[in-house]
Amino acid sequence: MAGRKGGFRIEHDSMGELEVPADALWGAQTQRAVQNFPVSGRPMPRGFIRALGLVKAAAAEVNGNLGLLPATRAAAIRKAALEVAAGDHDAHFPIDIYQTGSGTSSNMNANEVIASLASRSGRVRVHPNDDVNLGQSSNDVIPTAIRVSAQLAVVEDLLPALKHLRSTINRRGRTFSRLAKTGRTHLMDAMPLTFGQEFGAWAAQLVSAQERLEDCLKRLRRLPIGGTAIGTGINADPRFGKAMARALGASTKTRFESAIDKFEGLASQDDAVELSGQLNALAVALMKIANDLRWMNSGPLAGLGEIELPALQPGSSIMPGKVNPVIPEATCMVCAQVMGHHAAITVAGASGNFQLNVMLPLIASNLLDSIGMLSNVMRLLADTTIAGLKVRADHVAVALGRNPILVTALNPIIGYEKAAAIAKRAYKEGRPVFDVALEDSGLGAAELRRLLDPAALTRGGIQG
Repeated sequence: MAGRKGGFRIEHDSMGELEVPADALWGAQTQRAVQNFPVSGRPMPRGFIRALGLVKAAAAEVNGNLGLLPATRAAAIRKAALEVAAGDHDAHFPIDIYQTGSGTSSNMNANEVIASLASRSGRVRVHPNDDVNLGQSSNDVIPTAIRVSAQLAVVEDLLPALKHLRSTINRRGRTFSRLAKTGRTHLMDAMPLTFGQEFGAWAAQLVSAQERLEDCLKRLRRLPIGGTAIGTGINADPRFGKAMARALGASTKTRFESAIDKFEGLASQDDAVELSGQLNALAVALMKIANDLRWMNSGPLAGLGEIELPALQPGSSIMPGKVNPVIPEATCMVCAQVMGHHAAITVAGASGNFQLNVMLPLIASNLLDSIGMLSNVMRLLADTTIAGLKVRADHVAVALGRNPILVTALNPIIGYEKAAAIAKRAYKEGRPVFDVALEDSGLGAAELRRLLDPAALTRGGIQG
């Protein structure tokens, strides 16, 4: 620091002097980035700043243990970094998402803020590069922070929300496990199934999504820290990478590993793209579930009207009494945005040039945004929609009784063509298929009741 000037102080870096707000914890390199990237007005997300703080705290601990930093200085850096991780200084991380592709600006932002805090609290002069960034490069810190932040967001937020939604669906499915309804293929009437079977298919989609997510975490936990500039580990102690993985695992109670090939971890972000792909697949499943709920709730008079979702707010500024399926609609919008994020992450993941990917901040932001939105909307869908939905059993029973497709159960006995004729007549005359079949099939009432029993047909039917 060279001095103060009004509401600013003068800082310098290798490119010269510039003004920095007097009360800012950051220094010259952060200020240059603030001036260079007035793009979106959106800073890096909280989860990423948390991960940066955790990485810097672990680095101070490891460098202290290795005898590379004096104990007092290492402790001061670690304390300041943990404050950053806790969110105590988020206002001092102003750099836009759309910055240098390596994320160097965000790494230096963390280095400068932590150095400033550590110098004040530890009564020692801490240098952002020589001390806070010791044994590190932006090129291994940022890819590591991406993996740490995404792993923690999935483990702490996404998977618990997914399990909660699945549990809620299963619980409500058991409530309606014996209630039969008309199935639909091509949006047209098909053979019956129970609400429990329909809900069970949703829950099964979420089981598969959970398994895919958990599997990709095995690759996401491999941290490239220790590779420094290009993967060779220049200026880092050979023990640094493995010690960092252990320290981060201990502080987060989450398993991390030191990547065997640090070059891969810097140049490619395939594991982040894989995670994004699984988030995309989860979004596909959630959109299917949300749209099924919207269709089943449609009406109440001119639609399917099978279920009634909880009324959460007025649905129209002009039509009194209208209530809309707002949470399923919000879910679909989240899913659409996650799909868009995945497209952007795919392009970003393909933007590794030789030894470094150069769209790291975009990958970090989109991953965490997708995880956060999916986590939040799954809990909303569970608690405000599925937990309180009601089945309109009488309406469902009427529609099921008039479903001409029930005649499919008679195929093995009277043949496809005769069954088709009965179905067409029942539909044309608006009569239950049982009544028409009693007249045209040659079968008795008792046998028809047995063959056309919707509950039996949900179990595969009864062979004649």
